[in-house]
Amino acid sequence: MKSILLVCSAGMSTSLLVTKMEAAAKDAGVEVKIFALPFSDAPRVIEEVDVILLGPQVRFQKAAIEKLVAGRSGGKIPVEVIDMRDYGTMNGKSVFETAMKLMG
Repeated sequence: MKSILLVCSAGMSTSLLVTKMEAAAKDAGVEVKIFALPFSDAPRVIEEVDVILLGPQVRFQKAAIEKLVAGRSGGKIPVEVIDMRDYGTMNGKSVFETAMKLMG
């Protein structure tokens, strides 16, 4: 099963986005684990995920996450910032589709 990590600052709005992404995955018939963690907790799960999406509020942490990914997985885990409009409108379908494309 594929796994998607959303990195955020506190997790309140991101947890709502996770719920909407899970609904989109269910509608698409895709079994996937989607969860959100604050930036400080992300390093402990890097080896367990297939893609990492950063909330727009932590976009400045992208280089740090990419460095962790490079050191632990040889850079094989895609890291991307969630589109600000999709995040603001809680467009779980669009964010889910982006994650699926990144995973190939």
